[in-house]
Amino acid sequence: MNGIIIIDKEPGFTSADVVAKMRGICGQRKIGHTGTLDPAATGVLPICLGSGTKLCDLLTDKDKEYVAELLLGVETDTQDTTGRILAEHSVEKTEEEVRAACMAFVGPYDQVPPMYSAIKVNGRRLYELAREGKVVERKARSVTIHEMEILELRMPVVKLRVVCSKGTYIRTLCADIGKSLGCGGAMQSLRRTRAGGFGLEQALTLGTLQEWKDTGRLGDALQPVESCFLGCPVLHVSAGALRFLENGNAIYPGQTSENQVCGAGEWVRVCRPDGSFAGIYAFDETERRYRPVKMFLEKE
Repeated sequence: MNGIIIIDKEPGFTSADVVAKMRGICGQRKIGHTGTLDPAATGVLPICLGSGTKLCDLLTDKDKEYVAELLLGVETDTQDTTGRILAEHSVEKTEEEVRAACMAFVGPYDQVPPMYSAIKVNGRRLYELAREGKVVERKARSVTIHEMEILELRMPVVKLRVVCSKGTYIRTLCADIGKSLGCGGAMQSLRRTRAGGFGLEQALTLGTLQEWKDTGRLGDALQPVESCFLGCPVLHVSAGALRFLENGNAIYPGQTSENQVCGAGEWVRVCRPDGSFAGIYAFDETERRYRPVKMFLEKE
């Protein structure tokens, strides 16, 4: 199987657990995920299979959407309510003050990654050090909150919809909002609603996927690799240029049936003459040709 299956991850599973179960369901080893979800978190987890595993780094870089609950008035060592409580405070802020504090984080901001994360410092995962009771200095990283919407406000709980850049920790965002209000805060729940261009409407639980396999419908769950790039223009190489494409070489506009010149750096889907998808290319304005970004030469 080559492509993507969108899993609705249930609580209690790590992303690695999902991959392991998928290997059993799909009967193949070449499977990977596109970005870790904490065990307590739920929601969209694109799983790449076969040649689709080449998508893992591309999809990880995409913006993501979450629905999270922020509990004000509590601070924990993990920045969520699964952790050890470090401090508790009364919440005496008005709803207007809470709304203003949340919206102040829209846009770029420097976020310090949490100790309970998979980031490596001097060759060791931060969560390994945290479990040993150690706290090390972490460099702030620039992240972007593209959108934030308050879905529900029942003090001291704030339900948020957040669209953010890669590398954003929603746990840390919740803690930072609480800190800005002076009462502390921790993430109470997290559900990823969109990742890599895929949403919950396309996602299946592992149990449902097993049912589909048992009834011979497993292939219906598979999204083609090309579905990740439907927003990109399509070019078809001519029969005479097919060998250049199959070798992963650059392609000139005149070697395509469209003979189209796109903007500098713009991604295009390049297909064989029969319409089968072969790879993603980007136009090099200096060389006036399309250069490969990622090849998917296996026929889907």
